[in-house]
Amino acid sequence: MNISNRQRQILELLLNRKDEITAGEIAAEIKVSTRTVHRELSELEEILAAYDVSLHKKSGIGIQIQAEPEQLEKFKRSLSHMGTVEFSAEERKALMLCLLLEAEEPVKLFALAHDLHVTVPTVSSDLDDLEDWIQKSGLTLVRRRGYGVLLGGSEANKREAICRLARKHLDDSDLFGKIASGPLHPLTGRLLAMIGKEHWMDVEQALWQMEDRWPLELSEAAYTDLLIRLSVALARIRQGKTIEPDQRGVPDTGETVREGTVRDQMVRHLSETLHLSLPPEEADYIAGLFDENGEARTNSLLPQDDLSLLETVQKLIRRVEDQTGVPLSEDRSLRDGLIKHIEPALQRIREGVQIRNPLLAQIKKDYEHLFGYVRQAVDEIITGFAVPDEEIGFLVMHFGASLERLKQFSRNVRAIVVCTSGIGSSKLLAIRLEKELPQIDIVDNVSWYEAARFPAEAYDLIISTVDLPLEPDQYFKLSPLLTKEETEKLRQYVQNITLKRAPADLPEPLQGTPALDRLRSLKAYLNETVCLMDHFEVYRLSNSPDLRQTLRQACEEVRKDGALARPEPVVEQLLERERYGSQIIPDTGLALFHTRSEHITRPLLSLFRLSNALTLDPEHPAQVRELLLMLGPRELSKEGLEVLSEISAMLLLPDMIRMLENGTTEQIRQFISNELAGFFENKMEMERVI
Repeated sequence: MNISNRQRQILELLLNRKDEITAGEIAAEIKVSTRTVHRELSELEEILAAYDVSLHKKSGIGIQIQAEPEQLEKFKRSLSHMGTVEFSAEERKALMLCLLLEAEEPVKLFALAHDLHVTVPTVSSDLDDLEDWIQKSGLTLVRRRGYGVLLGGSEANKREAICRLARKHLDDSDLFGKIASGPLHPLTGRLLAMIGKEHWMDVEQALWQMEDRWPLELSEAAYTDLLIRLSVALARIRQGKTIEPDQRGVPDTGETVREGTVRDQMVRHLSETLHLSLPPEEADYIAGLFDENGEARTNSLLPQDDLSLLETVQKLIRRVEDQTGVPLSEDRSLRDGLIKHIEPALQRIREGVQIRNPLLAQIKKDYEHLFGYVRQAVDEIITGFAVPDEEIGFLVMHFGASLERLKQFSRNVRAIVVCTSGIGSSKLLAIRLEKELPQIDIVDNVSWYEAARFPAEAYDLIISTVDLPLEPDQYFKLSPLLTKEETEKLRQYVQNITLKRAPADLPEPLQGTPALDRLRSLKAYLNETVCLMDHFEVYRLSNSPDLRQTLRQACEEVRKDGALARPEPVVEQLLERERYGSQIIPDTGLALFHTRSEHITRPLLSLFRLSNALTLDPEHPAQVRELLLMLGPRELSKEGLEVLSEISAMLLLPDMIRMLENGTTEQIRQFISNELAGFFENKMEMERVI
């Protein structure tokens, strides 16, 4: 068995340490990133398992090799006889792809073998393994005796393949850090050259300067992804590897860049800043990159465009909620986090992108039961393809964070402690309480007979290690050691009894966000809610069977209410959103049409009951009989967006659907208002915790 030089370095560090060593310490020692260390450790675990040796990982402490003494000695002897290769199998295959993506002529097998320091049969075997990845990248692997090896396919697909390799093998420190003065790993160095590292920060600076022309807030990951795509494209253009006139390819906008448009301005700015003359095909390609990373969504009103995705997320939450017994559906942060995570995650899985999760082993250990619950829920709800454990691990982190949030009390709780085992036991219990439940403030330690006479207004809870002459719901009994089971029972007792019964403390001076700012935010939530509900109407529309005409009629109606300045551009945006994805609520005759535009003057929610049912998708001939129109101005506050998002989430409630189908204006208004009142109360509760 052969191992790479880097893997040998890691093993020697682990074997020479008697205590734990962190991945960060290993990374600093061998001069690579922590992410690279985790990737190598993942491969090493398989090698070690063959010798009955394992890696023991302790969260927050480090990593240590573990085995029986004789097995460890056997492994050390074997290690001394293992051959050292320059690259691991994964690195070698990635380098092979780089060589083929850069090559303009067929490459001989012996040339690849020479460059990678392996035999020709090893190269042939690696090519067999890579064929599936190559096909999923829209490329073809041409292999003929006497001809060599060549990657066929469009320039656009080759660029996308380079981006995939960069996302997998380069860290943010590689992308944004300065080029190291010392020698780089061959794979890192080649990928940095392929993505144009030399001009990387120039591209980033040019992109940042266009922020005011491109009114879209991108996540950090989306911004980095766009930057990689742009930099790869510009690096290839500098090398003379350009999009052919008949290969506008991926992403294809279906149209050329019109002069004077935002896309035209952005492409022109990029080419002028970087001193590049872009032919029409390249201008269209780069404009398509901006489309793919945002312009198609700049008119988005809701954080989730696909209502079936929202339904999937809520099913997952309910399924895990049933398993854990914890009210996870009350945590809106969990729902929002899963929506943002799952859509791109499912896209990666469909595209066959290999997902790495260096924390997987630790997640499985720390959240063993939760991992099983999430795995089972995903297998039942997400069908059609397999979701790997690595992705389940990321989902578990969302659920784990939610469980921790829900453990927090809405305010601090004052407690008196009764412990008859002496001062030492009382201090031990106090220390354990402070560590496990820091929101419990111990007011005093008292004797059992003092507890019944202590002023009731001075505390919220009595914690005792002995039975007291009080009613059972007036105190909580536990041991001085405060076991894990007792901690959970005490937490539930406080949540379900103490906090619902005891009066709140006088508010202490709050840290963090200034109180006035929080009040303004709460006022904004309330104002948005009241404005929406005051203007909510149900219309009966004698509509045309044509969707465009129906939307035009609906927009003309709401223009009378003053919410809309120019209907026609808004109609076009609504139609574009329908082409982007179906707006029909699953298993209903209701469709939600939503957008934001500079032609919309204020947020609006209106329901239209149609005289003529509409068929929006010939392949799915469900007929739409109710049309819910949700509009917002281009510049909309965070609070306004959250309120509208909350209303969209209600569309998965059966009672909401029945109300929209049959209720009067006032009945629907009251139903939505009741739900939004709960949303507002939740926001107020969260502000108390800040």
